[in-house]
Amino acid sequence: MSIYNKINAGFSLGTAGPVTSGIEDVVYIFNQDDITLTYDVANPLIVTGLTAVSAAKVYKFEGTNNSFNTTSKLAKTQVGPRYTEEIDFNIAGLSVDVKAQLMAMGYGRVKAITVNNYKDSDSAIELFGAVNGLIVTEAERNAADETLDGGYKIKLTNPDKLKEPYPPRAVSIAPQSGTATYASTIAALEALVA
Repeated sequence: MSIYNKINAGFSLGTAGPVTSGIEDVVYIFNQDDITLTYDVANPLIVTGLTAVSAAKVYKFEGTNNSFNTTSKLAKTQVGPRYTEEIDFNIAGLSVDVKAQLMAMGYGRVKAITVNNYKDSDSAIELFGAVNGLIVTEAERNAADETLDGGYKIKLTNPDKLKEPYPPRAVSIAPQSGTATYASTIAALEALVA
């Protein structure tokens, strides 16, 4: 049996639920070692569970007016495809607490979950940095920038030379009894929010 993936389905553009660009103005971020991930046994592209280590929490960052964005870029390497994952978002503030969080995300590794505007997909909610984590690689503040009112522009991406082996994972968490839905997945995330 081959170790390489094989295509197993086709797809077509839907007219009932056309693709919608962008993500919601929210990103859930947690320290890489604070939350244990459970994957679907049949499909490693699906995260089916998030379990806090000890009393660890997920931190929710909220924005406005489409101030968040995600990017996933394929890079061909000698050992196969790898993906560079990026999340751009803005922080409307410059307090000492904000600066401490930026430093923590620059030195430590985090993982992040975003919610796509396009909900007619099993990847409406996605995890970035599943294997190698993300770090802050850009934190820019221009005090005169009126669009951010002097806040920070942040970029989370993979550490140097540590691209992801898969594209962003779908997050689909079932309730105690029943099947996973968009609502049950958001409820599971919110239950871990600090």
